[in-house]
Amino acid sequence: MRWVKSSREIDMAATNFKTENNIFRKLIGNGLTYCIPRFQRDYSWTADEWEDLWLDLLGTLQPEGEPSHYMGYLVLQSADDKTFAVIDGQQRLTTLSIIILAILKNLQRQIDAKNDAEANQQRLQQIRQAYIGYLDPVTLVSRPKLTLNRNNNDYYQNYLVTLGHLPVRGFRSSEHLLRKAFEWFDKRVADYIKPSAGNEGMRLAQLAEDISDRLFFTVITVTDELNAYKVFETLNARGVRLSATDLLKNYLFSVLDRQGQNDHELRNLEDRWEAMVGRLGAESFPDFLRVHWNSRRSFARQAELFKTIRSRIDTREAVFQLLRDMEQDLDAYLALSSPEASDWPPDAKILASTLRTFNVRQPYPLLLAAKRQFNETDFIGLLRACVVISMRFNVIGSYSTAEQERTYNAVAERIAKVEITALGQALPVMSSIYPNDAAFRAAFAEKTIRTTLPRNNRVVRYILCALEKHLSGVELSFTSDSFNVEHVLPQRPQSGWDAFSDEEADALAYRLGNMTLLQSGVNKDLGNVAYGVKRPVYQDSQFAITRKIAEDNAEWTPERIGAHQSWMANQATSIWRIGQLG
Repeated sequence: MRWVKSSREIDMAATNFKTENNIFRKLIGNGLTYCIPRFQRDYSWTADEWEDLWLDLLGTLQPEGEPSHYMGYLVLQSADDKTFAVIDGQQRLTTLSIIILAILKNLQRQIDAKNDAEANQQRLQQIRQAYIGYLDPVTLVSRPKLTLNRNNNDYYQNYLVTLGHLPVRGFRSSEHLLRKAFEWFDKRVADYIKPSAGNEGMRLAQLAEDISDRLFFTVITVTDELNAYKVFETLNARGVRLSATDLLKNYLFSVLDRQGQNDHELRNLEDRWEAMVGRLGAESFPDFLRVHWNSRRSFARQAELFKTIRSRIDTREAVFQLLRDMEQDLDAYLALSSPEASDWPPDAKILASTLRTFNVRQPYPLLLAAKRQFNETDFIGLLRACVVISMRFNVIGSYSTAEQERTYNAVAERIAKVEITALGQALPVMSSIYPNDAAFRAAFAEKTIRTTLPRNNRVVRYILCALEKHLSGVELSFTSDSFNVEHVLPQRPQSGWDAFSDEEADALAYRLGNMTLLQSGVNKDLGNVAYGVKRPVYQDSQFAITRKIAEDNAEWTPERIGAHQSWMANQATSIWRIGQLG
């Protein structure tokens, strides 16, 4: 299920996070209260998530079902271990409280029908007090265990908690979802107790007890927003996606809130923030924020970003300046991430697509800075230089990117300060991450790229198409379906390849010198046949690099692969070269 996160051991000792597994009863009992931060996202679950949760819950109630169900991580913030802000997990906690309210509604119907009314009234009061909170019998004002955000809490407390009439006109979409969730679970609870008549109140109470005892969370409690952000980084690094976007948003809203800003400014910030998140997607937002930040300021690692923002963005003016700056950079970031949908010139689109093919993002802060300051010609020139450096440094050299990232950032910072205003000034500062011709040629001559991975296959197609253009002048789209990557020595050689030992075949099949281009149908027909059969087909190929293999090599041996790859390396050194850097 997409909303449940898998259980796993996480070492939090180094950062002093309190981590424990708790059943729902322990979470919600003992006088503890929970509040969803005012500016946390609204309730958003729909029938898909309700159905998933209900089926998982029913799975624990069957005679031979699971004894318990894991609800994933719950990240809380508290200074006193009595009142907790829900940093992550608000959708699940809210929905569980709605299920309890649906049980109470069904109990209320039993009371109204005079069905064991006195006992059911006691059950209703006890369940309410244990899981929902105290309801004043005179005013019907609740003292809740769970408080929702500023957009949802009024509807939740005034209509759902009181078990009264549920109005449907004039409310936000998230409030309608709260109402629909209640109605959905109300019907499911009623259906659950139908099959056997009698003892309805007892069975409803037992359902509440089962929910509280059979659902459990991994609860991580922190003391402040900075520790909460570290939790997000730690868990996200282990493949558990939590909403760091919400945490960052809540911090910015809290800056405005504590300075007593009016609702108009809060709504303005919220609308503009959500518009950006909507264009990016929530999971991409932290990546964009870091690229944006590093395009204007000193380098910040992802793990330091929240701390850095909190130290720098602490006034109303700073919040709105950050917002304006992010809006300014968003189009350029989206164009780098999805070039085809951008309005950039064709050359810029092709170069940005190449960076994406390489899966290289380290130049993004530099490119955002240059997009703001450089003229179009210099920006496209810098984009081309980043492609060349990425080919030499990342794709072929496979060097560590830590130094590269800091170098790009240093240039970006100088562009942001208007110390560098043109391409000719930027390139010399990047020389440390530009492997020289000798280093690139040597690395290329030995490079192996396993084309069994789709991304690697695209990279090899790109390289071979560039070599073809350099040799014949014919420009090919490396994404075309009309040709494939041909492995001269097959990936799974059979008879006719006695020149290669098993070890050599494994080591050389994915060497760049063993790969070329061939029309799709021809490539499929050749299969694993011997080189002597392949050579005449290569001689008739439409691709110059493929004909060259046939012309230069009467046989195909480990030595010939090395020789051909050395030739390729010499061509590559001329293709991917920045003249100003030598």
